[in-house]
Amino acid sequence: MTSPKNPRRLWLVAAPALALALTLAGCSAATTATTGATSVATAEAATTETTSSLTGATDATQTAADVLAANQETHDKTDDDEWDAAEATTVELSGSSATVTGDGAAVDGATVVISQPGTYVFSGDYTGQIVVTSDADGQVRLVLDGVDIATDAGAAIDVQAADEAVVILADGSTNTLSDASSYAEDATANAALYSAADLTITGTGALTVTGNGNDGIASADGLVIQSGTIDVTAVDDGIRGKDYLVIRDGEVTVDAGGDGLKSDNEEAAERGYVLVAGGTVSLTSGDDGIDAATDVVTTGGSVSIVAGGGASTGASDGGAKGVTAGVIAVFEAGELSVDAADDAINASAYAHLAGAALTLASGDDGVHADLQLVVSAGTATITESVEGLEGGQITISGGDTSVTASDDGTNVTAPDEGSAEMTMLISGGTLLVDAGGDGLDVNQGAITQTGGTVVVSGPTANNNGALDADGGMTISGGVLLAAGSSGMAVAPSADSDQATVQFTVSGTIAAGTVLTVVDSSGDAVASFTTSKQAQSVVYSADTIVNGETYTLVSGGSVGDTILGGLAEVGSSGSTTVATGVAGEQTSSEMGGGMGGPGGQRP
Repeated sequence: MTSPKNPRRLWLVAAPALALALTLAGCSAATTATTGATSVATAEAATTETTSSLTGATDATQTAADVLAANQETHDKTDDDEWDAAEATTVELSGSSATVTGDGAAVDGATVVISQPGTYVFSGDYTGQIVVTSDADGQVRLVLDGVDIATDAGAAIDVQAADEAVVILADGSTNTLSDASSYAEDATANAALYSAADLTITGTGALTVTGNGNDGIASADGLVIQSGTIDVTAVDDGIRGKDYLVIRDGEVTVDAGGDGLKSDNEEAAERGYVLVAGGTVSLTSGDDGIDAATDVVTTGGSVSIVAGGGASTGASDGGAKGVTAGVIAVFEAGELSVDAADDAINASAYAHLAGAALTLASGDDGVHADLQLVVSAGTATITESVEGLEGGQITISGGDTSVTASDDGTNVTAPDEGSAEMTMLISGGTLLVDAGGDGLDVNQGAITQTGGTVVVSGPTANNNGALDADGGMTISGGVLLAAGSSGMAVAPSADSDQATVQFTVSGTIAAGTVLTVVDSSGDAVASFTTSKQAQSVVYSADTIVNGETYTLVSGGSVGDTILGGLAEVGSSGSTTVATGVAGEQTSSEMGGGMGGPGGQRP
C-alpha cells in the first residue's frame, strides 16, 4: 500500500472513520442482486458509511454530480469568448515599447498597466510585462491577437487585481508567453501567466507558455480553460488553479517538472478540486500528472498522463502518481490513460470508477483508495502494476475490469493495519485478473460474490493463492473461475447459496491447455483455456450442484470467449485431469485452513 504525496491529506479525512468497521453493512440486501447488475444502488448497499470531515462525503458511490454539487461553483460563463472590437482598447507591442489606443491602459516604462475593466487587444512582440491593477467590478478581457511576450522582469502577464480576468485567444492567432528564470521566495506572481483573481482562458487561437522560473499558468483563485490550443512547459507545475482547475474543452499539452494540473487549496472543503469535462489533455510530469487537494472528477474529454518517467521507472516513497485526490476521485466519462512511476490513481479516501474508459500502467498500485474503492461502470484496463486494485473496501457492481499485477490482483487492506475488518463485494460486471501474487486478497476480512463474472489466473508459486481471504469467501450468484498454484488454494465456503467445485492436480497443467468441466451425466458445463501453468482450478456457477461429482478433462476446443480464458462450451477432450465433488472444497473462514486442513499461512 502506498501513501499520498502529502501525508497531511490522509488526516483531512476523519481519523475516526478509520475506526469504523468497514464491514459489509447492507450485504444481506446486496445478496439478492442478479448476475451482471451494474447499478450504483447495489454498490451503495455494499459499502459501509464512512465520513470525510473535509467534504462531508460518506462513501465512494458518489457520482460526479454529487461531488460537484458540494464544491464551489465555477466563475466562468458561456459567453466569455465574446468581445466587441469597436469598444476595445488596442495595445501594439514592439520590443520594449508599447502604443495604447483607447481608455483603461497606460504605458509605464516597459510595462503596460491596465487599471479598469474592459476589453484590451494586444498584438506584436514585447520584452516587458502586462500588469492588471483593476479594483472596479467587471471583467478585464485580454485579447491576445498574435503576441510574443518574453520578459526577464517576472510574469509576462501579471493580474495583480481584478474582479475577474479573461484571456481570449483571438481566432487564428498564435501567441507565446515566457517569464523570468527565477522568482524571489516571497513573490506573489510566480508564473508566466499569473492571476490573483479568477481566470478564464477561452477563444480558438493558440497559446504557448514557458514557465522558466516556476509555474506555467497559475491563478490564486479559480482557473477555467474553456477552449483554445494551449501548450505549457514549466520547471515546476504546468497549470495551477488554487481553488479549482476546470478544463471544459480545447487541446491542452503540458510538460512540467512538477505537477501537470494542480489545485492546492487544502483549507476549504468545497475548493481544491480538478474537473476535466472535455477536450484533449496530454500531460508529462516529473511529479503527479493531476494533483488535487480534494477531488478529481472527469465527465468527458481525453486525458493522457506520463508521470515520473512511467511505470518502468519504478515506485518510490512520494513517487510520481498519475492522479492524486486528497478526498475522492470520480471517473464518470471520457478517457484516461496513465503511465506512472508510482500509483496510476491514488485517493486518500474514496475512488469511484463510474463509466470512464481507463487504461493504466503503474509502478505500484493501479488504483488505490485508502477507505473505499467502487467500480460501477465503464472499463478499467490495468496493463502493469504491483497491485492492481487496492483499498480498505472494494466493491465491484458493474463495468469491465482487467488487472495485470506482479503481486496481488486486488488487495483489501486497512490504512491503519488491524483497526477494522476489510471486505470485498462483487455483485456485477466483469473482473479479469492475472496476478503473480494472490489473485483476490482480503486481509482480516471476507470476499462476497453475489453476481458478475470473475476469472482469476493466479500465482504459479505455492506461497500465494488465486483466492485469499482471512474471513473466507461466500458466493450466491455469478460465475467464478480461479486457477493457480495448489499450496494455498481455497474456494468459496460450502455453506454458500451457490455451489462450487474445486479440482487439484498432483502435477501441473501447462499454459494454453483447453480444459472442460463435465458433470456426472457427461455434459460439459464450462470450458476455458489456461493462460499459465496451474495446479488448482475452482469453478462456481448456478449449474453446479452440491454433492455431484465433476470431472476436469483436457483437450477438445472452446466456444466463443466470455472473459479471458473462460468461453462457451465447445467440444470436450478425453483426458481426465482431476475429479471433484461440489461442496467438498477447501475453504477458509477467519483465516483458518489456508492450503488445506491444518494448513497455515506463511
